[in-house]
Amino acid sequence: MSVPSSSKYLIIGAGIHGLSTGYHLAKQLKATGAGSGADITIIDKSGVAAGASGIACGVVRNNYFQPAMSELMAANVEVWESDPAAYHYHEVGYIALGPEGQVGDLTEVAGRHEQIGYPSTLITGEDAVREHMLKLFPDWRAPGLKVALHEHKGGFAFNVESMHALAAKAKGEGVTIIEGVKVNGFELDGSGAVTKVNTSEGDIECEQVIIGVGPWVPRIWEMLGLPDKLDVRTPTGDVHKDQDMWTFWYLQEGEIAVDPLMHATADGKMPPVLHVDSDAPLYTDDGKLVTDELWGNYFKRDRHGIQGGAAPIALDTDFELDPYPTSSVDPAFPDMWCASLSHCMSRFEGCRANYKTARSGGVGSFTVDNFPVFDYMRPNVYVIADSNHGYKMIGVGKEVANVVLGGNSSLLHPFRYERFATGDLHPVSNSPYPWS
Repeated sequence: MSVPSSSKYLIIGAGIHGLSTGYHLAKQLKATGAGSGADITIIDKSGVAAGASGIACGVVRNNYFQPAMSELMAANVEVWESDPAAYHYHEVGYIALGPEGQVGDLTEVAGRHEQIGYPSTLITGEDAVREHMLKLFPDWRAPGLKVALHEHKGGFAFNVESMHALAAKAKGEGVTIIEGVKVNGFELDGSGAVTKVNTSEGDIECEQVIIGVGPWVPRIWEMLGLPDKLDVRTPTGDVHKDQDMWTFWYLQEGEIAVDPLMHATADGKMPPVLHVDSDAPLYTDDGKLVTDELWGNYFKRDRHGIQGGAAPIALDTDFELDPYPTSSVDPAFPDMWCASLSHCMSRFEGCRANYKTARSGGVGSFTVDNFPVFDYMRPNVYVIADSNHGYKMIGVGKEVANVVLGGNSSLLHPFRYERFATGDLHPVSNSPYPWS
C-alpha cells in the first residue's frame, strides 16, 4: 500500500501507543461527528508489533509508588479488561514482595490503591507474608520477606496477539495502517508546526502528528529539533544542569522451557505474576554465591514455560538502536535469574538447565527522570515517550485521543514536559528498578 499524499492525523509507530491512539481517536471522531477513521493514517518503519511491544514480557500491574502512575495504571487496566479475549489478557493478579526496606513503599502503594478503588491486599510481617505465599504455593521458601502487596487485578497479556488485535480494531474503524515506511524528517512552518513528514515512501502533509515509537523516540526527538540536554529543577528548588534527556537501559529477560502447568497455585489455577525484591544472599543450586546485595526478579507462566526478568543494565547514551537487540542478555543473567526462581520455590530447583534464549527484553529509552513524557512538543506534534512503561499502558492512547481532539486529561497532565523546569517531579521509591 502506498502512502497517501496527506492525512489529517498521522500516527508514527504501530506498537501499543500508536495503535491504541489510532483506534480510540477513530472511535471518538465517529462519536462526535468530527470525522472518521478514514482521517487517520498509522505508519511504521517495520510493521505491527515489530518493535518493543512485540517482545514485551506482557506484565500488567499497578505496583507504582508514584500517585500519578497509580491512577494512570488503573485506567489502563480498565482498557485491558474491556475486551480480555481480543487482547489475550489474563487477569491473574500480581504480587510484589520485598524486604524491610520496602515495607514503607508498598504500604503507601496499598493506601493509594484504596483511595482510587483498586483492589489489593497488603500483608506485613515475615510470618504473615510466608503464610500468604504458602497458601498459594506450598513449596514457597524465600526467606526474609517482610511485605507483600497482592493486586487482585492486573496480570499479563500475550504481546504479539494483543497488538494485532488492536490493529484489527483500528482497521475496523477505518484507520489505514501502512508498514515498511521510515520517517526521514519533518518540515516545519514559521510557528514550529509540522506541515509535512518526509518518509522513505514519499512526503505526507498532515494537520496533526502523534509520535508513538517506543525506544526510537530519541531519534524522532532529534529530527524535531528538540534538546538532548536540559536543566532539571528538583522539588527542593535545586537545579541540575545539562542532564541527558535520554538514557538507554538494556532489559534483562529470559525463559525456562518447562511444562507451564508445573507453575500453578495450590488449587491448580493460573498463578499471579510475581515480583520479588530481596536482600537475602542469593545462591545457585550448587551453592555458588550470586550476590549478597539487594536483588530482584519477576516471573510468570507463559505458553512455553516460565518467562521473566531482573533489573536492566544501563547503556552508554550514544547507544545505537539499530539493529535492535532482542535476545542477548548479560552473561551473568541466566545464573542469577534461575537462582532467584529456585530461591523462591523448590519446584524451580535445577531449572538452570532449562534456560532458553528467547526474543525478549530489548532496549528501553528512558527520560531524564525515568517516567513518561506525554505532551505537545511542537504546536501540532504530540509525543508519547513512555520511558519503557509502555506495553501495560494500553489506555494512554485513549487519553491522547481526548487531548488531540481539544479535551483535557488529568491522567496525562502530571507527565507534561515542563515538569523538568518547574520541579514538579515524581517521587522515587526504594526499588532497584528505574521504572518504579
